[in-house]
Amino acid sequence: MDEDPGATTGAGQPGRKRRLGWWIIGGAVVVVVLAVGGPFAYIHLIEGSAPAKLALPGQSTTSTGPTGKTGNSAAGNSAAGGSGSVAGTWAVGPGSVAGYRVQEILLGQHATAVGRTTRISGSVTISGTTVTSGAVTVDMASVESDQSGRNAQFDDRIMDVATYPTATLHLSNPLSLSAIPAVGQQVSYTGAGTLTMHGATRTISLPLSAERTTAGIAVLAEIPITFSDWNIANPSIGGFVTTASNGTLEVLLHLTRGAGNPAVTAGNSSASSGLNGGGGPVTVPSTTLPPLTIPSSNTTG
Repeated sequence: MDEDPGATTGAGQPGRKRRLGWWIIGGAVVVVVLAVGGPFAYIHLIEGSAPAKLALPGQSTTSTGPTGKTGNSAAGNSAAGGSGSVAGTWAVGPGSVAGYRVQEILLGQHATAVGRTTRISGSVTISGTTVTSGAVTVDMASVESDQSGRNAQFDDRIMDVATYPTATLHLSNPLSLSAIPAVGQQVSYTGAGTLTMHGATRTISLPLSAERTTAGIAVLAEIPITFSDWNIANPSIGGFVTTASNGTLEVLLHLTRGAGNPAVTAGNSSASSGLNGGGGPVTVPSTTLPPLTIPSSNTTG
């Protein structure tokens, strides 16, 4: 008996549909794996960890409470009493660093974005045991991370450094040091300041840690920043990269007697800091999905 051609075609049709279904499912799985695994591998295996937070030199483990007082230890009071005067003007010197730290989410994967610059200038004046004035200026156009895409967003859409090339931090009120710390002793203070950034000036609480070193005075500040307070666009890029509505401004000053760093002004702003801040990615690695091949309709079972 002759075969019915239609029977062969009909028998093969379910097989083709099943194969097509498996191809579609397999393709979807590949897309999901790349969407999740690609950013994970890039952040955790290729990009690596963000740089550590800025820290004082740590010449001693001796520290004080949040008030900045040296406490009741006899050794601490004796050392502080014999530490000598710090009165005078101290300039922001080499080794000083400022920058930002922001948490990012790249397609569901968490990362930390860090950008930094060494182009900082300013000075602090101390009379007796009181800081009477202080001002620090940061060249915002020189802040860099390890990602060119992030840097471009920071310079243009986020911070508009062409219009607002610098940020300035001023001490608002005199700050009492209580006793003068000894070399290597770390102390903590809370002052008040004003931060001018992105064309807005806001009053801020200024948490400070300081350590007297053989070369001068090291001062560390970690200042929480809510972007909207300074009219700063949220760094998020659509649904691709999202961030919190806030970040941290990190500042580590090495104060020295003498001239210190050259003054930072809008006229001498540099586009390169020479410091690679590191951090989580803003741009997705260039990943190409493998081609999804669907069997042609004339394939038989």
